[in-house]
Formats: sequence, C-alpha cells, structure tokens
Amino acid sequence: MSKNVLVLGEAREGELRNVSFETIAAAKTISGGGTVTAVLLGDSVENLAQEMVHYGADRVVTVEHPHLKQYTSDAYSQAFMAVYEQEKPDAIVLGHTAMGKDLSPKLASKLSSGLISDVTKIEGEGDAAEFIRPIYSGKAFEKVQSKGGLLFITIRPNNIEPLAKDESRSGDVSSLTVDITNLRSVIANVVRKSTEGVDLSEAKVIIAGGRGVKSEDGFKPLEELAHLLGGAVGASRGACDADYCDYSLQIGQTGKVVTPDLYIAVGISGAIQHMAGMSNSKVIVAINKDPEANIFKVADYGIVGDLFEVVPMMIEEVKKLKGSPAV
Repeated sequence: MSKNVLVLGEAREGELRNVSFETIAAAKTISGGGTVTAVLLGDSVENLAQEMVHYGADRVVTVEHPHLKQYTSDAYSQAFMAVYEQEKPDAIVLGHTAMGKDLSPKLASKLSSGLISDVTKIEGEGDAAEFIRPIYSGKAFEKVQSKGGLLFITIRPNNIEPLAKDESRSGDVSSLTVDITNLRSVIANVVRKSTEGVDLSEAKVIIAGGRGVKSEDGFKPLEELAHLLGGAVGASRGACDADYCDYSLQIGQTGKVVTPDLYIAVGISGAIQHMAGMSNSKVIVAINKDPEANIFKVADYGIVGDLFEVVPMMIEEVKKLKGSPAV
C-alpha cells in the first residue's frame, strides 16, 4: 500500500543541509509510490522549497514565523504539528541530527506513536521496508519493521544516498500560517563555537585529533589537511578536556556520532567511548606511535609513527596530488 510521507528539511544559515535530501530519499523508499511532502520551518525558507523538489519531493509546505528563526522544540513542534494535522501523513521522516534527536521524541509523544531512531539503512520498500539501526554503541545492529499505525523514523546523516538532483522536476509549493504561542523559552542570541567550513556531522572526510596532538597549535596541521581534503576537524573527548579545542568538535558517545567516507584518527588511543562515535566510518586510518593502541583494532589502515612527522608528510603528498606548490 502506498504511503504519504512527511519529511522535515533542515536549513542552516540560509542553506539546506544534506540530510534534508537524504530524508527525501528515505521517504521515497518507504512511500511505495505515494506522495512525499517536505516541510520547511523558519523565518525565511520559501526560497529553499524548489531545491527540495529538485531532490525528489512531490510537494513542499513552508511555515514562516519570527519564532522559527532559531530552533526551539516548543516552536518547531507547534509548527510541525500544524502541518501534520493538515496533511495527515502515513509516515514521518526526520534526520537524526541534534535537532531531530530533540524534536522527534516530543512529536512521537504528541502523536502517541512509536519511533524508530538512528536508522542507517533501509532494506525493502513500502510496507515490506525493514530498518537497520545500531545498538550497544554500535557493537551490534537490529532490524526493525513497523507493524501498523504511523511510521516515524529518524535517519543518521551520511548513510542514505540522496536522489540525483533534477532541476526539471516540478512540484507544488504552499505556505501555512501557524499561530505560535505559549513558548516556554525564546532564543535571544546565538554564540557559535563550531569551526567554519564543512559541517562535522555531514562531512565526507574527518581529521580527528586526540591527546597525542599535545596542544591547540597541534591541531593546526590537522586543520590544514582537512582543508586540503575538503573535510572537517574533529576531536576526542581527551583533547577537548585538555582545552586543545572546543567541545563542539567532540566525537564519541557523549559527542557527535559521525559516519564519513574517510576518518583519519591522529594521536587517538581509541577509548571505547570515542569509537562508539566513529567506528561506522567507511574507511578508518589511524596514526599513532603506540602499535598496541586500541584504535588500530577498528582501523582499515594503520600508520605507526610520530604524528608530527606523519601529518606534514601527508599534507605535502596531498598538495602534490592537487597540483599545489609545497610550502
């Protein structure tokens, strides 16, 4: 049976995040030929609607309100529930992002619905779809199937391939006016601590540093390598605790969970809490002077050596491959 699926797009600084397109691809898989309706919430998001259509959405509903400029669960849940009541979908798909992890349980509670969270793979289509999700900090995976009622899932970024962009696709775009009231909190100011450039949670390449980097200055070569590879810089909790970098870069069980195509762990011993956040990366390269370091147990490639010698060599080789003069 075909399903009408509602997906929530996420925008940051006026641009759609890649997970928005991944949710559309997931929705197409479970819709069984039904309609995929994208929802965009913000204070100025109508100009982003057509891009959702180009990536496969059949329709887009926008809700614009000053209280939606910055995410709060109160405001976003009111706006999304208004769209839900209008559309009455059979399924909902959100990204398993910081916003999605906060918003989805609240929506599921309001809808008296189950929630299949952190989906990394979908097998089958339509009613036969089965959802794969990690459990026990990524040590095992479970396969879940919905047995009826509203299907509500969140998908982990960088795991479901978006559909190819087709600018010739067309779809209906409509707006919905929602009266957002009784907010328990309002964001007055946002202080951004995350680094500029590629979003860590969606990066295809991540260069992560640990205590072995030894200082804040020790992260500068990692930043240069990440820039050359078009990636992002991350860190272990040990590096964050030592004030080598900000906690916004922390990867692990109590930080961000990432699944890039390439993860280079530099000076990271491989504590189980850190590996819970990165062990599902497609290719893992470990650089550590201790050949017995735990990180080598999950690494696809290991380099036993001094990171202060290895990383500069990697930078020079990447520059040669890119045709840039060595400096």
